[in-house]
Amino acid sequence: MTGRTGRTDRRRSAKPTIADVAALAGVSVSAVSKVMNGRDGISAPTRQRVLDAAAKLRWSPSATAVALRGARTRAVGMVAGRSPDVLATDPHFTLLISGIERELAPADYGLLLHIVGEEPGAEERAYRRLAEERRVDGVILTESRIGDPRFELLRHLRLPAVLVGAPWREDPVPAVRASGQDAGVRAAVDHLLGLGHRRIAYVSGPQDRVHTVFRRQVFETALAEHGLRPGRTLTSDFTAQGAVAAMRELLAADAAERPTAVLFANDTMAVAGMNAARRLGYDVPGDLSVIGYDDLPLGELVYPRLTTIAQDLVQLGRAAAAAMFTLLNVPHAQDPPTIHPPHLVPRESTGPAPAAA
Repeated sequence: MTGRTGRTDRRRSAKPTIADVAALAGVSVSAVSKVMNGRDGISAPTRQRVLDAAAKLRWSPSATAVALRGARTRAVGMVAGRSPDVLATDPHFTLLISGIERELAPADYGLLLHIVGEEPGAEERAYRRLAEERRVDGVILTESRIGDPRFELLRHLRLPAVLVGAPWREDPVPAVRASGQDAGVRAAVDHLLGLGHRRIAYVSGPQDRVHTVFRRQVFETALAEHGLRPGRTLTSDFTAQGAVAAMRELLAADAAERPTAVLFANDTMAVAGMNAARRLGYDVPGDLSVIGYDDLPLGELVYPRLTTIAQDLVQLGRAAAAAMFTLLNVPHAQDPPTIHPPHLVPRESTGPAPAAA
């Protein structure tokens, strides 16, 4: 009795198979396979019976099984090498992902996001899993780094890739970015100089990021072209905490060296730095002007409203997904997205340099 009951329990707990779907729909296993892979040669009524049977049994083909048959997974991967806490406070990625999804969804594709943290080797392991298990058709890369090892790794894994931003060197991996990348920082420097500022500091992101190094160089060049020595540059980590520490360090300098304006590498840092200055007794923009980067919705909600350099992250995401479809030869009906160059959005967080300066 126990043996029979045990066998019955095992049968009841077993996961449904493609054979179970075929039996319930009254068709062959090959017919179920054709329906689930979107192939022709199956009548509409039969296709519906198969779909109804699969839904009733809650069965779907595994990603690995689909990949082994050579079919598309209809998924694009993205690996984020940042901690979940950092991503939770950075709307940059939310807007980028929104753009990617706007392009993927109409083509019946999905985005598989892996947040792996900052542990050494975590990103490489994630890409290897995606390739070995054939869970995605390709991956979208963000934040190109100096000496970036991901390009060579993905070529070795034969995993198609598209980069958002400029590569650290010329590479066959397609890269999507706006033209005139230096326009935003140059406009910010011109804006501050026009307001009378001469001591302008810059708080950057990590120095292994390509865009961090590029923007810092543009900042220093723009000042030099106006006959000014490069302003003080501090390295941070894109977080609010890092911005607060940087602002405190900048404002602790002697009055003759203290900046009258600070340009931050993103809006999250700019808002945190602005609040830190006000807590230390400085008026924004009376004593100190502040500029961010990205033009996130956050900048419109704070007081004073944040002057920032706008870049269209949603369009960048759309362009990355469109480039991936081109790479994979996947038809898509969306018009090619236009990515406008970064541009300055002046608001109330910038004003004339203090008279004493």
